[in-house]
Amino acid sequence: MSVDLPSLISLAAGALEQRVLDRLAAAGHPALRVAHGYVFQVLLVGETSVTELGRRLGITQQGASKTVSELERLGYVARRPDPSDARARRLALTDRARDAIAVARDARAEFVSALEARIGADRVQEAALALEAATELLGIDHDIRLRSVRMPAGQH
Repeated sequence: MSVDLPSLISLAAGALEQRVLDRLAAAGHPALRVAHGYVFQVLLVGETSVTELGRRLGITQQGASKTVSELERLGYVARRPDPSDARARRLALTDRARDAIAVARDARAEFVSALEARIGADRVQEAALALEAATELLGIDHDIRLRSVRMPAGQH
């Protein structure tokens, strides 16, 4: 195969995202999109406001509000009163969202297990280290650790 490494990474990531979405649909979460995962990652850290969510995802407050409204309608996000400001609302994941997160994690873990069976755990670990170095070069390693990765253009 004569495809450059960045293209292989992008193509593999897209195929894995589709595999995860298919698994989510089969588990009763057919309306979830990749963009919703970015919101879930932020809310896994803790409750936040729509404004803060938008800032952390690198999208407008309007874009964040639209995505949150969709997730709320689908039963994945709940708005709760902010204990420090009665007018404000905090966003939190629901049990339905936590179930979807578990399904997605299981699908990714199965992929890693299959890859380890194919090329060996040592080579998978080496690939993970190489991709961690790539995240550092791209300047997103800190955001990944904080679960605050900016949403790619066109995803929201």
